[in-house]
Amino acid sequence: MSGERYGLAVVGAGPAGIAAALEAADGGVRVALLDAAPQPGGQFYRQPAPGLRARRARALHHAWRTWRRLSERLEAHIGEGRVTHLAEHQVWAVEPGFALHTLEAGTVRADGVVLAIGAYEKVLPFPGWTLPGVVTAGGAQAMLKGGLVLPGRTVVVAGTGPLLLPVATGLAAAGARVAALADAADPRGLLRHASAVPLGKVVEGAGYAARLARHGIRPRWRHTVVAAHGVDRVEAVTLAGPDGTRHRVACDALAVGHGLLPHTDLADSFEVDDEQRTPTPGVWAAGEVTGIGGADLALAEGTIAGRSAAARLRGAQPDPAGWAAAARRRERLRRFAAALDAVYRVPGDWAETVVTDDTLLCRCEEVPASAVREAVRDLGAGDLRTVKLLTRAGMGWCQGRVCAPGVAAVAGCPFTAPGRSFARPVPLGLLAGDADEEEEREQP
Repeated sequence: MSGERYGLAVVGAGPAGIAAALEAADGGVRVALLDAAPQPGGQFYRQPAPGLRARRARALHHAWRTWRRLSERLEAHIGEGRVTHLAEHQVWAVEPGFALHTLEAGTVRADGVVLAIGAYEKVLPFPGWTLPGVVTAGGAQAMLKGGLVLPGRTVVVAGTGPLLLPVATGLAAAGARVAALADAADPRGLLRHASAVPLGKVVEGAGYAARLARHGIRPRWRHTVVAAHGVDRVEAVTLAGPDGTRHRVACDALAVGHGLLPHTDLADSFEVDDEQRTPTPGVWAAGEVTGIGGADLALAEGTIAGRSAAARLRGAQPDPAGWAAAARRRERLRRFAAALDAVYRVPGDWAETVVTDDTLLCRCEEVPASAVREAVRDLGAGDLRTVKLLTRAGMGWCQGRVCAPGVAAVAGCPFTAPGRSFARPVPLGLLAGDADEEEEREQP
């Protein structure tokens, strides 16, 4: 693979990456679509594993027609050789000259890159969050969509953010009893931003309300998960209401999430212009990596990035009229995303009122909240890096991807995604192989 060069490499095969790959291929550019998953679609369009032979996969999606159109176009481009889908390829670094290093198959080279690497879940720690049976909201959704399995028979869905709605309704439709749906925010706050809510989202929200009612799920707005209880696995969850009243709910699984954070593993930030271009020439970015906004916004941004890349890689000046409709959708959906961000917020006193001293903040290194508080109070730590050096919080396998938001909240310091040299853990042997390959290219 090292000797093969593509016109455009797209990293990530979710909505944004697929849209970018399709538009670039339509424009005559040969595309490599790289993704860590075995099938395209990302989390939003995640499909059951082929071996499961799911008969009604469409029941797990509320945008099935859009997915079918995208997948049919993608299959056509793959069949014609315009798109090469490199499944199960984890990109751990992108070097100048657009050399994309993968863990599985060496280096993929291209003349330009679209980064569409999506987002990951934010889960704020609370007592009991490390118990078996406690999973992220997106993790529960992935288990259902990809594995056709439930995290438990009686599930509490909690946290904050619009993701909780499809998770709760999806689990209920698959046969789980959703004992509680608790959101720390109040979606009714969107009424204050009514002008920013597209009609399609109003219809979508009404559909979720109808499904919740059909399954007998009565949402608890402004209720916060404050503890999970159990011995060998979670057996109950305590929810705190807006007046401080606490409710204990029996369950055998808790799906919890507090929103999403952009993946910044391959770059420190992803500021983009009207064409989705980053400050680095030849690099575009689209989707959640540029800001959390959902699948529809990701599709619009991916469309613009792919069309811009197709023109510029051919040496032509892009015509914005060619993506005018996508640009209008982008601006409309960005306003909606800003409204959601204003409404779905975790209570500001969460770190003080929920996190006890013995709550583990960093699971990898088993660092409790007391150690972080001591580092701030007694040792003068005032930022994430110093807290990490003094407590080892964030030094484990995940390198702070899971714990950093919680550590920052407890420490009372700003959360900033840590810069990393490598986007994935890389074996030393692989690095040595890359060094040998570089030396061979430099030989006369």
